[in-house]
Amino acid sequence: MAVNEHIDHTCPPLKLEESSFASMTETREFTGFDLAEKFLLRKVVEDRTMFRLGSKPLIKPTELVFPNGLPNEYSIVATFRLRKTTKKDRWYLWQIFDQSGSSQVSIVVDGAKKVVEFSSLGLLKTSLHHTFKSRDLHALFDRQWRTLGVAVQNSIVSIFLDCKLIERRQLDERDSTDMRGRTLITTRVEDGRPVDIELQQILIFCDPQLAEMVNCCESPGSTCTPKEAATATSPPLVTGYLPRMLSQPMVQSGDNKCQCPAEKGEPGLDGAKGISGEKMVSATLLECIRTAQPSTSVKYPRPGREAEAEAEAEAEAEAEAEAEAGKKTNSSAQIPGKK
Repeated sequence: MAVNEHIDHTCPPLKLEESSFASMTETREFTGFDLAEKFLLRKVVEDRTMFRLGSKPLIKPTELVFPNGLPNEYSIVATFRLRKTTKKDRWYLWQIFDQSGSSQVSIVVDGAKKVVEFSSLGLLKTSLHHTFKSRDLHALFDRQWRTLGVAVQNSIVSIFLDCKLIERRQLDERDSTDMRGRTLITTRVEDGRPVDIELQQILIFCDPQLAEMVNCCESPGSTCTPKEAATATSPPLVTGYLPRMLSQPMVQSGDNKCQCPAEKGEPGLDGAKGISGEKMVSATLLECIRTAQPSTSVKYPRPGREAEAEAEAEAEAEAEAEAEAGKKTNSSAQIPGKK
Protein backbone atom coordinates (compact mmCIF):
# COMPACT_ATOMS: atom_id res chain seq x y z
CA MET A 1 0.00 0.00 0.00
CA ALA A 2 1.31 3.43 -0.86
CA VAL A 3 1.67 6.04 1.84
CA ASN A 4 -1.69 6.94 3.38
CA GLU A 5 -3.83 5.84 0.43
CA HIS A 6 -6.75 5.25 2.78
CA ILE A 7 -6.65 8.75 4.23
CA ASP A 8 -8.30 11.84 2.78
CA HIS A 9 -5.30 14.11 2.26
CA THR A 10 -7.02 17.45 2.59
CA CYS A 11 -4.26 19.94 3.25
CA PRO A 12 -5.22 23.17 5.01
CA PRO A 13 -4.38 26.54 3.44
CA LEU A 14 -1.00 27.88 4.47
CA LYS A 15 -0.33 31.60 4.85
CA LEU A 16 3.18 32.83 4.13
CA GLU A 17 4.85 36.20 4.34
CA GLU A 18 5.36 37.71 0.88
CA SER A 19 9.15 37.77 1.35
CA SER A 20 9.17 33.96 1.61
CA PHE A 21 8.16 33.53 -2.02
CA ALA A 22 9.53 36.78 -3.51
CA SER A 23 11.45 34.86 -6.20
CA MET A 24 8.26 33.34 -7.65
CA THR A 25 7.00 34.94 -10.83
CA GLU A 26 3.37 34.00 -10.33
CA THR A 27 0.90 34.25 -7.50
CA ARG A 28 -0.21 30.90 -6.10
CA GLU A 29 -2.03 29.45 -3.13
CA PHE A 30 -0.20 27.22 -0.65
CA THR A 31 -1.41 24.27 1.37
CA GLY A 32 0.43 22.49 4.13
CA PHE A 33 1.46 22.73 7.77
CA ASP A 34 3.34 25.38 9.74
CA LEU A 35 5.19 23.28 12.29
CA ALA A 36 6.33 26.30 14.31
CA GLU A 37 2.68 27.19 14.75
CA LYS A 38 1.67 23.60 15.50
CA PHE A 39 4.28 23.38 18.27
CA LEU A 40 3.42 26.82 19.65
CA LEU A 41 6.95 28.16 19.35
CA ARG A 42 7.51 31.62 20.79
CA LYS A 43 8.21 34.26 18.16
CA VAL A 44 10.84 36.95 18.73
CA VAL A 45 12.15 39.77 16.54
CA GLU A 46 15.86 40.53 16.40
CA ASP A 47 17.70 40.98 13.11
CA ARG A 48 14.77 39.02 11.66
CA THR A 49 11.65 37.28 12.94
CA MET A 50 12.49 33.85 14.42
CA PHE A 51 11.42 31.37 17.07
CA ARG A 52 12.78 30.41 20.48
CA LEU A 53 12.91 26.65 20.92
CA GLY A 54 13.20 26.70 24.68
CA SER A 55 14.29 23.71 26.77
CA LYS A 56 11.16 21.53 26.82
CA PRO A 57 10.89 18.56 24.38
CA LEU A 58 9.17 19.58 21.14
CA ILE A 59 6.93 16.55 20.69
CA LYS A 60 3.19 16.21 19.97
CA PRO A 61 0.67 13.53 18.95
CA THR A 62 0.84 13.09 15.18
CA GLU A 63 -2.94 13.36 14.82
CA LEU A 64 -2.79 16.91 16.18
CA VAL A 65 -0.07 17.92 13.73
CA PHE A 66 -1.57 16.21 10.65
CA PRO A 67 -5.32 15.84 11.32
CA ASN A 68 -5.98 14.45 7.83
CA GLY A 69 -2.73 12.54 7.45
CA LEU A 70 0.46 13.16 5.52
CA PRO A 71 0.18 13.27 1.70
CA ASN A 72 2.10 10.84 -0.51
CA GLU A 73 4.21 13.66 -1.91
CA TYR A 74 5.32 16.66 0.09
CA SER A 75 8.24 18.93 0.84
CA ILE A 76 9.67 20.19 4.10
CA VAL A 77 11.44 23.56 4.15
CA ALA A 78 13.35 24.93 7.15
CA THR A 79 15.32 28.17 7.44
CA PHE A 80 17.75 28.26 10.36
CA ARG A 81 21.21 29.26 11.56
CA LEU A 82 23.47 27.05 13.67
CA ARG A 83 25.29 28.37 16.71
CA LYS A 84 28.97 27.84 17.43
CA THR A 85 28.22 25.41 20.27
CA THR A 86 25.80 23.27 18.23
CA LYS A 87 27.22 23.28 14.71
CA LYS A 88 28.53 19.71 15.25
CA ASP A 89 25.41 18.32 16.90
CA ARG A 90 23.39 15.47 15.43
CA TRP A 91 19.69 16.29 15.56
CA TYR A 92 16.28 15.58 14.09
CA LEU A 93 14.87 18.33 11.94
CA TRP A 94 11.63 16.32 11.90
CA GLN A 95 10.55 12.81 12.87
CA ILE A 96 7.36 10.74 13.06
CA PHE A 97 7.38 7.49 15.06
CA ASP A 98 4.64 4.99 15.78
CA GLN A 99 3.07 3.87 19.09
CA SER A 100 5.94 1.48 19.77
CA GLY A 101 8.56 4.17 19.26
CA SER A 102 9.80 2.92 15.85
CA SER A 103 10.71 5.66 13.39
CA GLN A 104 8.50 5.91 10.32
CA VAL A 105 9.99 8.97 8.63
CA SER A 106 12.78 11.33 9.70
CA ILE A 107 15.28 13.96 8.56
CA VAL A 108 18.56 14.12 10.49
CA VAL A 109 21.18 16.89 10.32
CA ASP A 110 24.64 15.67 11.34
CA GLY A 111 27.05 18.55 12.01
CA ALA A 112 30.07 16.36 12.79
CA LYS A 113 29.89 14.55 9.43
CA LYS A 114 28.31 17.49 7.54
CA VAL A 115 25.61 15.28 6.05
CA VAL A 116 21.81 15.13 5.88
CA GLU A 117 19.93 11.83 6.26
CA PHE A 118 16.43 10.87 5.13
CA SER A 119 14.74 7.72 6.42
CA SER A 120 11.32 6.23 5.72
CA LEU A 121 9.51 2.93 6.25
CA GLY A 122 9.39 0.39 3.39
CA LEU A 123 6.57 -2.01 2.51
CA LEU A 124 8.25 -4.85 4.42
CA LYS A 125 8.65 -2.64 7.51
CA THR A 126 12.32 -2.18 6.65
CA SER A 127 14.04 1.17 6.97
CA LEU A 128 14.77 2.99 3.72
CA HIS A 129 17.79 5.10 4.61
CA HIS A 130 19.59 7.68 2.41
CA THR A 131 22.62 9.76 3.40
CA PHE A 132 23.42 12.89 1.39
CA LYS A 133 27.14 13.60 1.57
CA SER A 134 27.75 16.21 -1.13
CA ARG A 135 30.40 18.81 -0.30
CA ASP A 136 27.86 21.41 -1.38
CA LEU A 137 26.03 20.67 1.87
CA HIS A 138 28.96 21.93 3.97
CA ALA A 139 27.62 25.47 3.68
CA LEU A 140 24.70 24.38 5.83
CA PHE A 141 27.08 24.32 8.81
CA ASP A 142 28.82 27.69 8.33
CA ARG A 143 26.65 29.48 10.94
CA GLN A 144 24.90 31.60 8.28
CA TRP A 145 21.17 31.69 7.60
CA ARG A 146 20.42 28.75 5.32
CA THR A 147 17.28 27.16 3.86
CA LEU A 148 17.22 23.37 3.72
CA GLY A 149 14.57 21.79 1.51
CA VAL A 150 13.66 18.11 1.21
CA ALA A 151 11.28 17.08 -1.59
CA VAL A 152 9.64 13.67 -1.20
CA GLN A 153 7.97 12.20 -4.28
CA ASN A 154 6.63 8.71 -4.96
CA SER A 155 9.97 7.32 -6.14
CA ILE A 156 12.49 10.14 -5.58
CA VAL A 157 13.81 12.14 -2.64
CA SER A 158 15.74 15.36 -3.35
CA ILE A 159 17.81 17.67 -1.16
CA PHE A 160 17.99 21.43 -1.80
CA LEU A 161 20.13 24.06 -0.12
CA ASP A 162 19.20 27.70 -0.63
CA CYS A 163 16.95 26.73 -3.55
CA LYS A 164 19.70 24.79 -5.36
CA LEU A 165 19.46 21.07 -6.01
CA ILE A 166 22.25 19.23 -4.17
CA GLU A 167 21.44 15.52 -4.58
CA ARG A 168 18.63 13.23 -5.70
CA ARG A 169 18.06 9.55 -4.80
CA GLN A 170 15.67 6.81 -5.89
CA LEU A 171 13.06 5.73 -3.33
CA ASP A 172 11.52 2.30 -2.97
CA GLU A 173 7.81 2.04 -2.33
CA ARG A 174 6.91 3.16 1.17
CA ASP A 175 4.46 1.84 3.72
CA SER A 176 1.62 3.87 5.21
CA THR A 177 2.34 6.26 8.06
CA ASP A 178 0.73 5.50 11.41
CA MET A 179 -1.06 8.65 12.59
CA ARG A 180 -1.48 7.25 16.11
CA GLY A 181 2.14 7.87 17.01
CA ARG A 182 4.00 11.08 17.84
CA THR A 183 5.87 13.79 15.94
CA LEU A 184 8.88 15.87 17.00
CA ILE A 185 10.95 18.71 15.52
CA THR A 186 14.43 20.23 16.07
CA THR A 187 15.43 17.65 18.67
CA ARG A 188 18.89 16.35 19.54
CA VAL A 189 19.38 12.65 18.90
CA GLU A 190 21.56 12.31 21.98
CA ASP A 191 19.16 13.38 24.71
CA GLY A 192 15.84 14.38 23.11
CA ARG A 193 16.19 18.06 24.04
CA PRO A 194 15.65 20.95 21.58
CA VAL A 195 18.78 21.76 19.58
CA ASP A 196 20.19 25.24 20.16
CA ILE A 197 19.62 26.88 16.77
CA GLU A 198 18.00 30.06 15.51
CA LEU A 199 14.90 28.97 13.61
CA GLN A 200 13.04 31.25 11.22
CA GLN A 201 10.55 28.75 9.84
CA ILE A 202 9.80 25.05 9.44
CA LEU A 203 7.03 24.22 6.98
CA ILE A 204 5.61 21.15 5.27
CA PHE A 205 3.98 21.80 1.88
CA CYS A 206 1.63 19.44 0.09
CA ASP A 207 3.64 20.16 -3.06
CA PRO A 208 7.15 18.67 -3.47
CA GLN A 209 8.16 21.36 -5.98
CA LEU A 210 8.15 24.09 -3.32
CA ALA A 211 11.31 22.71 -1.71
CA GLU A 212 13.32 24.83 -4.16
CA MET A 213 11.12 27.93 -4.24
CA VAL A 214 10.77 29.27 -0.69
CA ASN A 215 13.03 31.89 0.92
CA CYS A 216 15.33 32.00 -2.11
CA CYS A 217 15.83 35.76 -1.88
CA GLU A 218 16.99 35.59 1.75
CA SER A 219 19.82 33.14 1.10
CA PRO A 220 23.44 34.37 1.36
CA GLY A 221 24.71 35.57 -1.99
CA SER A 222 21.22 35.72 -3.49
CA THR A 223 20.88 38.12 -6.43
CA CYS A 224 17.10 38.08 -6.70
CA THR A 225 15.00 40.96 -5.45
CA PRO A 226 11.51 40.92 -3.96
CA LYS A 227 8.62 41.38 -6.34
CA GLU A 228 7.55 44.99 -6.86
CA ALA A 229 4.34 46.38 -8.19
CA ALA A 230 4.50 46.99 -11.89
CA THR A 231 4.78 50.67 -12.75
CA ALA A 232 3.84 52.31 -16.00
CA THR A 233 6.95 53.48 -17.77
CA SER A 234 7.58 54.83 -21.20
CA PRO A 235 8.90 52.25 -23.64
CA PRO A 236 12.63 52.54 -24.28
CA LEU A 237 13.79 54.48 -27.29
CA VAL A 238 14.39 52.14 -30.21
CA THR A 239 17.85 53.02 -31.45
CA GLY A 240 18.61 50.05 -33.69
CA TYR A 241 17.59 51.90 -36.85
CA LEU A 242 18.58 55.37 -35.72
CA PRO A 243 22.04 55.56 -37.40
CA ARG A 244 20.59 54.27 -40.66
CA MET A 245 17.72 56.75 -40.48
CA LEU A 246 20.06 59.67 -39.86
CA SER A 247 22.20 58.67 -42.85
CA GLN A 248 19.26 59.03 -45.26
CA PRO A 249 18.85 62.35 -47.16
CA MET A 250 16.02 64.58 -46.10
CA VAL A 251 13.21 64.69 -48.65
CA GLN A 252 11.07 67.31 -47.00
CA SER A 253 11.22 70.03 -44.37
CA GLY A 254 8.81 72.04 -42.24
CA ASP A 255 5.20 70.99 -42.27
CA ASN A 256 5.22 69.92 -45.89
CA LYS A 257 4.09 66.29 -46.12
CA CYS A 258 4.36 65.80 -49.84
CA GLN A 259 7.20 63.54 -50.82
CA CYS A 260 7.87 63.99 -54.51
CA PRO A 261 9.72 61.25 -56.33
CA ALA A 262 11.61 62.09 -59.49
CA GLU A 263 9.48 61.08 -62.49
CA LYS A 264 10.08 61.16 -66.19
CA GLY A 265 7.59 63.32 -68.09
CA GLU A 266 4.99 61.78 -70.38
CA PRO A 267 4.93 62.54 -74.09
CA GLY A 268 2.97 65.74 -74.80
CA LEU A 269 0.12 66.21 -77.28
CA ASP A 270 0.93 66.80 -80.90
CA GLY A 271 1.30 70.50 -81.61
CA ALA A 272 0.76 72.50 -84.83
CA LYS A 273 2.33 71.29 -88.00
CA GLY A 274 6.02 71.98 -88.13
CA ILE A 275 6.41 72.35 -84.36
CA SER A 276 7.59 69.33 -82.39
CA GLY A 277 5.72 68.42 -79.21
CA GLU A 278 7.29 68.90 -75.78
CA LYS A 279 7.40 66.58 -72.84
CA MET A 280 5.27 67.52 -69.89
CA VAL A 281 5.34 66.72 -66.22
CA SER A 282 2.40 64.87 -64.65
CA ALA A 283 -0.18 66.97 -62.82
CA THR A 284 0.54 65.19 -59.52
CA LEU A 285 4.23 65.85 -59.77
CA LEU A 286 3.69 69.49 -60.79
CA GLU A 287 1.50 70.01 -57.73
CA CYS A 288 4.24 68.53 -55.53
CA ILE A 289 6.86 70.70 -57.20
CA ARG A 290 4.87 73.86 -56.52
CA THR A 291 4.40 73.06 -52.81
CA ALA A 292 7.50 71.07 -51.84
CA GLN A 293 10.75 72.51 -50.62
CA PRO A 294 13.63 71.78 -52.97
CA SER A 295 15.75 68.79 -51.93
CA THR A 296 19.50 68.72 -52.22
CA SER A 297 19.48 64.98 -52.76
CA VAL A 298 16.71 64.68 -55.36
CA LYS A 299 16.48 66.80 -58.53
CA TYR A 300 13.15 67.12 -60.30
CA PRO A 301 12.62 67.85 -64.01
CA ARG A 302 11.13 71.35 -64.01
CA PRO A 303 11.06 73.72 -67.06
CA GLY A 304 13.35 76.75 -67.07
CA ARG A 305 12.17 80.32 -67.65
CA GLU A 306 13.69 80.52 -71.13
CA ALA A 307 11.91 77.37 -72.30
CA GLU A 308 8.61 78.68 -70.94
CA ALA A 309 9.01 82.03 -72.74
CA GLU A 310 9.91 80.31 -76.00
CA ALA A 311 6.91 78.00 -75.75
CA GLU A 312 4.59 80.97 -75.13
CA ALA A 313 6.02 82.87 -78.12
CA GLU A 314 5.56 79.87 -80.39
CA ALA A 315 1.99 79.41 -79.18
CA GLU A 316 1.21 83.07 -79.91
CA ALA A 317 2.80 82.86 -83.37
CA GLU A 318 0.79 79.73 -84.12
CA ALA A 319 -2.42 81.42 -83.02
CA GLU A 320 -1.68 84.46 -85.21
CA ALA A 321 -0.91 82.23 -88.22
CA GLU A 322 -4.18 80.36 -87.79
CA ALA A 323 -6.07 83.64 -87.54
CA GLU A 324 -4.42 84.99 -90.70
CA ALA A 325 -5.17 81.79 -92.60
CA GLY A 326 -8.79 82.04 -91.55
CA LYS A 327 -9.08 85.56 -92.92
CA LYS A 328 -7.67 84.53 -96.31
CA THR A 329 -10.09 81.64 -96.54
CA ASN A 330 -13.05 83.90 -95.93
CA SER A 331 -11.97 86.48 -98.53
CA SER A 332 -11.43 83.83 -101.23
CA ALA A 333 -14.90 82.46 -100.67
CA GLN A 334 -16.44 85.82 -101.72
CA ILE A 335 -14.81 85.87 -105.30
CA PRO A 336 -17.14 84.29 -107.94
CA GLY A 337 -15.56 81.45 -109.86
CA LYS A 338 -15.34 81.15 -113.65
CA LYS A 339 -17.60 78.79 -115.61
